[in-house]
Amino acid sequence: MTIVDFSPGCVQEAEELAWTSYEEERRRVPALPEVSKTLDLSGFAGNGLGSAAFEDGRMTGFLCGIDPFPDAFQATGVKGVFSPMGANAARGDGKEKIFAALYQDAARKWVRAGAVSHGICLFAHDAQAQKAFFQYGFGLRCVDAISCAGRDFPEKRGMYTYSELRQEDFAMAYPMEMGMLEFFRESPFFMNRPQTDCGTFCQELVENRDRCFAAWVEGELAAYLKISERGETFITEQSDYRHVSGAFCWERHRGKGVCSGLLDFVLGQLEREGVIRVGVDYESINPAASGFWPRYFQAYTAGMVRRVDERILEADL
Repeated sequence: MTIVDFSPGCVQEAEELAWTSYEEERRRVPALPEVSKTLDLSGFAGNGLGSAAFEDGRMTGFLCGIDPFPDAFQATGVKGVFSPMGANAARGDGKEKIFAALYQDAARKWVRAGAVSHGICLFAHDAQAQKAFFQYGFGLRCVDAISCAGRDFPEKRGMYTYSELRQEDFAMAYPMEMGMLEFFRESPFFMNRPQTDCGTFCQELVENRDRCFAAWVEGELAAYLKISERGETFITEQSDYRHVSGAFCWERHRGKGVCSGLLDFVLGQLEREGVIRVGVDYESINPAASGFWPRYFQAYTAGMVRRVDERILEADL
């Protein structure tokens, strides 16, 4: 096996390999949409952060990353590099060995660029790839999952009713947004995301063209769910796709089916509008999310992360 820098000459073979890997995952997750055979990876050929593996003149794998960015993965003070879905792939039964060699080469470039937080988006059913990165100190952090149309969508479940909030009523969801951020700080999640005031929250919803849906009981807001037009993987660019970008339920209403009913209401409404795919990304370190979303959505990515000892930046690599 020969490892080389990812250059413009690698792009065509890498795009074909990335598409093949996506199709392998799509066979396991039928809800994933059919996409163009050509993925544009040319932007990764000039940043000096990618590596490619060849055997007998044929590409067997590649690993690329976006330019280093600050405060990586909500960790203040450190730079990170991320390899998104489609920016890495390997072929054949030797994927584990190929990915191990690719990361050893690429990680040296990432650290030299000042990035000590490393993230990579792998396909959820690629056990060989995940094992390779697990052995290099990576752990699961984020999951992308997808649902598709075809379920029954009741307008009412038990004592709860459901509706979409008008823009002038977005402020009603603000306490629940703050409740969600407070929940994020609890063990074992430990994610301290910055808070905003109510005006900023509502303004961002409008500017992003987000939609808010709510569950009600006796005139009280019990749960809410936010829908955005786009997510974080390339499949979210499809016109028939929407993304769950926020959800929360007050503790006194949990365990009563309110979130399942609200999700059914939202999926039914979107299906009537021609949206046949809805996705969500959630942190695997959030036990509530990991217990809820897999009941309705099928995972198609596994987001792996590793934090390198930043004292290595003092060394001459």
